[in-house]
Amino acid sequence: MGSFQLLMDGFAAALTPVNLLYALVGVTLGTLVGVLPGIGPAMTVALLLPITFTVPPASAFIMFAGIYYGGMYGGSTTSILLNTPGESSSMITALEGNKMARRGRAAQALATAAVGSFVAGTIATALLVVAAPAVVSFAISFGPEDYFALAILAFTAVSSVLSRSVVRGLASLGLGLVIGLIGIDQQTGQARLTLGVPQLLDGIDVVIVAVGLFAVGEALYVASRLRHAAPEVVPVGRAWMGRADWRRSWLPWLRGTALGFPFGALPGGGAEIPTFLSYAAEKRLAKGVAKEEYGKGAIEGVAGPEAANNASAAGTLVPLLTLGLPTSATAAILLAAFQQYGLQPGPQLFDHNPALVWAMIASLFVGNTMLLVLNLPLAPLWARVLRIPRSYLYAGIVLFAALGVYAVNGTVVDLFVLYVLGLLGFSMRRFGLPVAPAVIGMILGPMAEIQLRRALAIGAGDVSVLVRSPIAAVLLALALLALLTPLLRRLMGRLMARRGVDAVTPVSRED
Repeated sequence: MGSFQLLMDGFAAALTPVNLLYALVGVTLGTLVGVLPGIGPAMTVALLLPITFTVPPASAFIMFAGIYYGGMYGGSTTSILLNTPGESSSMITALEGNKMARRGRAAQALATAAVGSFVAGTIATALLVVAAPAVVSFAISFGPEDYFALAILAFTAVSSVLSRSVVRGLASLGLGLVIGLIGIDQQTGQARLTLGVPQLLDGIDVVIVAVGLFAVGEALYVASRLRHAAPEVVPVGRAWMGRADWRRSWLPWLRGTALGFPFGALPGGGAEIPTFLSYAAEKRLAKGVAKEEYGKGAIEGVAGPEAANNASAAGTLVPLLTLGLPTSATAAILLAAFQQYGLQPGPQLFDHNPALVWAMIASLFVGNTMLLVLNLPLAPLWARVLRIPRSYLYAGIVLFAALGVYAVNGTVVDLFVLYVLGLLGFSMRRFGLPVAPAVIGMILGPMAEIQLRRALAIGAGDVSVLVRSPIAAVLLALALLALLTPLLRRLMGRLMARRGVDAVTPVSRED
């Protein structure tokens, strides 16, 4: 009853006219940036971080949550109409969704994506209400060594999962950790890596890092690969579903939700794995007409992955709010927003700021409803948005990034740092280094350092104190597993491929 009453209080805050306006702005912006290829919710939230200096926390996070959910849905539009996923988690949707569109069923594909997002988001948010207090009660017992192990788990999981290469992921993480070291050491008072610049003594503001790496870096990268040809958009009418479409979609929605939520809650789980598993499961379970349509535009191949995609978004908020552990790029930017308000997500956030947390959770229900109302009738409008010239779009992103960063402290040094980080972000994309581990390393690095020092001080310098706690030992074991899993998977793939080659190699006949 305690959680239910707090959720009702959250609805009372989320349903005020001002917060409803922020929620509407958030879901509209989120859908817009999800529709546009190359622009995701992480970049949008990063660009809007400067509003944390003027907007109340509850309103800001309600808008950010709307952007997150809207972005997860909007990626399906480009997947279906352009065969170009706006988000990496929407890649699987393109397999069947674009084929449905080319068969003249774009309206049905967009409708099952919209309704599936609503169903999955609503169920997953309800699971978040149940799961968050349970995780909080468990996390209260964490000591310094446990928090350090948790940070190590976040580092290794995100570095190995969000990158095509473990080495590249760890390299990106190392860059973020170095950026996090800039400034005055909180325990010794010594300046570190400031290069004699007084403005760097307080460190680099997380807003500048997020905007530089995500927004400016992405804009420069897209500009370097800009194509002037207008995209070919499949025409679409008003999104709708027939009775047969509803009958074929409702079970994939539920199965996709069941896969997406737990994967989103796992460190490094992400949305890509559950969407792929959902597609594979629906393809295996397909019978009759659905089985024949797979590869030609089966509606189950859109319904299940889209539900898994949006359910994982709510799952991501479980470790973020309860442990302060970001498991995606957008979650990392949300963590930066919390820090801008002087808040640290974790067990104490639920005790000290319950109104903020539960208003944000309640706004997810409101935002899901708004997304459904917006996206069913406005599908043709989102299709026209895809025709915006990319040159205008990314020039505007760079301009607003500079204005937002300059507003933080009003110094030219911040602008110089912004563009240096933008060039770094461009180089990282150019050479295949993921950006998310760098941001997570910059945000969680100082916390991990402090917790490590505290644990070693408690243990009088004995390193074994880091594994004496059962929780820390389990978390470090999971971190090692997350680090080794991609390597073991690649090794197994090579062994299987070698066995396959050996099996088909013809045996030479002796004369």
